[in-house]
Amino acid sequence: MLIIMCGISGMISRRGRPDVACVQRMHNALQHRGPDGEGFYGDEHIVFRHRRLSIIDREGGGQPLTSEDGRLILIANGEIYNYIELRDELQQREHRFKTCSDCEVIVHLYEEEGPDCVHQLRGMFAFALWDLKEQRLVLARDRMGEKPLYYHLSDQGMFFASELKGLLASGAVPFQLDEDAVNLYFHYGYVPEPQTPIRGVKKLDAASLLQVDLEPWRVQESNYWRLEDAPAFESADEQCLDRELERVGELVLRSDVPVGVALSGGLDSSLVAALAAQRYPGRLHAFSVGYPGHPPCDERDDARRLANYLDIEFHEVELSTDSFVNAFPQLILDADDPIADIASWGYYSVMKRSAECGIPVMLQGQGGDELFWGYEWARRSVAATDRKQRWLRSPWRTLHEYLNPLKNGVAAKKLLSLQRVGRGMADGWEQLRRDGSSPPDQFVFYDMVPSFCVAAKMRKKLFTTEFQKNLTRDAADLFREIPTNIPIDVAITGLTCHTYLRENGIAQADRLSMASSVELRLPLVDYRLVEKAIGLRKNCPDHRLPAKARLRSAAARFLPGEFLRRKKLGFTPPLREWYGSVLDRYGSTLDNGYLVQAGILQAATARELASGECRGQDNLEFTFRALVLEMWCQIYSCLGSSHSGKNECSHRKVPASLREESWVVER
Repeated sequence: MLIIMCGISGMISRRGRPDVACVQRMHNALQHRGPDGEGFYGDEHIVFRHRRLSIIDREGGGQPLTSEDGRLILIANGEIYNYIELRDELQQREHRFKTCSDCEVIVHLYEEEGPDCVHQLRGMFAFALWDLKEQRLVLARDRMGEKPLYYHLSDQGMFFASELKGLLASGAVPFQLDEDAVNLYFHYGYVPEPQTPIRGVKKLDAASLLQVDLEPWRVQESNYWRLEDAPAFESADEQCLDRELERVGELVLRSDVPVGVALSGGLDSSLVAALAAQRYPGRLHAFSVGYPGHPPCDERDDARRLANYLDIEFHEVELSTDSFVNAFPQLILDADDPIADIASWGYYSVMKRSAECGIPVMLQGQGGDELFWGYEWARRSVAATDRKQRWLRSPWRTLHEYLNPLKNGVAAKKLLSLQRVGRGMADGWEQLRRDGSSPPDQFVFYDMVPSFCVAAKMRKKLFTTEFQKNLTRDAADLFREIPTNIPIDVAITGLTCHTYLRENGIAQADRLSMASSVELRLPLVDYRLVEKAIGLRKNCPDHRLPAKARLRSAAARFLPGEFLRRKKLGFTPPLREWYGSVLDRYGSTLDNGYLVQAGILQAATARELASGECRGQDNLEFTFRALVLEMWCQIYSCLGSSHSGKNECSHRKVPASLREESWVVER
């Protein structure tokens, strides 16, 4: 078995020969994604570059891969989990394979089915395929978005790369912030795809194909799968999750090299560890984070007990405040996208330690919370949206029409004055006002999250008047883009997965693992398991059951009761200490920093953030978001000019203005 993780980049030229030097710069910026080898293809229209991280068989499996007749050229990032089964079927149909690479099945499937071949693939992947005969470039991405792909369209043609830093390093993409993306970032703590912080750069959406025809020039994007379209079960077959988890263990966990698992002791990671231990008895490694002094949020002891039970070699990673603060700029650089998640330091440290221990494949339990109601706010969102929609269908809807244009005016104030009548009645009217005064087609969703509400309240004070004029959409528009024919609970699950899971979870996990050249697999977001969860939900809703009831029931087949009943903690570092320390060290960068000089933040507000005046409990996370974006801009704004020799920045180094020898990590 040959496993290759990597980074891909390339360009298709609309007129004239492609810019090879430009693509080479993108290729250089992705070295960390594939230090073991590189590949090249070029003709008068297109250039492909490939970075290779070989888990085994370091001498074989180079890319690009080609079809038997040389018509198709492929570069791919990721892994096709069901490649053995597909390979057997293709060989029976007389296809001849040249390599042991799992990704070669894509070429042969494309020969038979064209772009529709993606329906046959079970795995995590992003690929680019050049069809010489049709003069067509096809880009594709896996269903849950585990592997990234960015692209930029210009008069020259189209550029693409596995990471945003690749495109910025090309010199063909100017560093210009997208106003709407910045607004989204402050509300969510990340930029939901397909947008990116950079104007003119998009992420290829998960479960999407992008086809570029050369003559005549045409660019067409299409979606080939949606979580919400999973077929409903005709009966409540609760055992289907057990069976699918067994299958996930057979396919997703295939590996001939040492495997590790990020183990918190919670249900999701414990289940993944149990599945892996079943497949690799006595050969699995577990990595768990903790904090100096073993505070209550430290889960190492619980994780160690499970590791001992499963006969897993246990590794501890202690996270100190100083280590987090010292590595903070490098963490921002390696994360690629600006993601204001303080938990990233734990993921980053675990991947770094696994690489040091010679463990090239890691497993994580991401997806369990988003798919099985692990977040209380998501469950409340279903109830609130259902209540709102029922209310809007009632005769009381006329009250909504009255409230909506005046929700901050006289009518709303009169309703709030009902507090004199009774607290319970007033609370009911206040909830009615909040939910009902939003547009009828808007779900009650992230506006239940405190940090989102803080951003909404701070918007006028935060952004300059000119910046606000350039905004073309509201941050809550995402809640209004859900088809009304989908059950509310399924829609909320989909929205959570398309936003928080995909950006804050999956995207972050890919970048932080690849920064240490470690392959990361997420068994709980395997698309067949996702379809089973949604199919069951359509037949028998579970959002009113205890959190993760359905997953817990399925996990009982693999874990004893004592490990199923643990209270959820999640990754819970000493937040106030970490926030405060990193803001003390770097907060001054906000004062007259990049965001102020670019006309985005008001100077007075930035000064308040820098001075610590806005560090109350509600504003601490918001201030951290501002700092992450400020430092991200200072680091990434110099990548595009680094190829010219005029700037000392490089794709693996933090700018000197942010660098101190005591903490910077360079590769």
